[in-house]
Amino acid sequence: LKEHTPAAVWFFAPRKHSDLVEWTQKVRAATGGKTKVWIQVGTVASAVEVTRTCSPDVLVVQGSDAGGHGLERGAGVVSLLPEVGDALKKHCAAQKLPALMAAGGIVEGRGVAASLVLGADGVVMGTRYLAAEEADIAKGYSDEVLRASDGGANTVRSKVYDSLRGTTDWPEGYNGRGIINQSYHDSISGMDLEKNKGLYAKALETGDAGWGVQGRLTTYAGTGVGLVTEMQSAKQITEEVREEAKRILGSFGSR
Repeated sequence: LKEHTPAAVWFFAPRKHSDLVEWTQKVRAATGGKTKVWIQVGTVASAVEVTRTCSPDVLVVQGSDAGGHGLERGAGVVSLLPEVGDALKKHCAAQKLPALMAAGGIVEGRGVAASLVLGADGVVMGTRYLAAEEADIAKGYSDEVLRASDGGANTVRSKVYDSLRGTTDWPEGYNGRGIINQSYHDSISGMDLEKNKGLYAKALETGDAGWGVQGRLTTYAGTGVGLVTEMQSAKQITEEVREEAKRILGSFGSR
């Protein structure tokens, strides 16, 4: 870190809270405070504790609509973000408060505008950038992101995909949201785990054909996946989302 100082580090899913304190202190010591510390949380209580003990530059507030890994139990960002903001002002008023980034289910300008109204300083988008031309994922994965719709009904928070992929080292209380496919249906229908893992391994050998509703490979994505409908460059996505949010906020300001 002293030799190659990062602009920022992003911490998430510690085994215990003291890990965050240690990581933050060591990074700041190694970089002379040059590296910005981002910490992702999913509850009001953890937001307050992290702010008090780590003084992060940025607090990423992840709601339950987020794709990929997050808390098994939690609120959507629409209620979580303003409650976090209120709690920080109440319990951490004596210190500099972090910038708040909203995460979870935000894929276009309307979500960005709503997040800013709710008190966010910015947003984090993951699922939308799975359909970026620069995304280093398989075509089968990105095709499934473009195909999927009705994300609240067709994605699920579960540990099934971690079990099949062998990524089971997450702390207790975490799981991952992904698009429902045959692997998940077979799991909840009672298929033996080892048999399911074997079928998953065979699906890997088929390449892009392994994804899809009847496929078996994991497509981590948030509930906003149905709003992702085309491939674009990361630059195009960013500019489109930003301009849409500005138009919406501007229209409210003129009323």
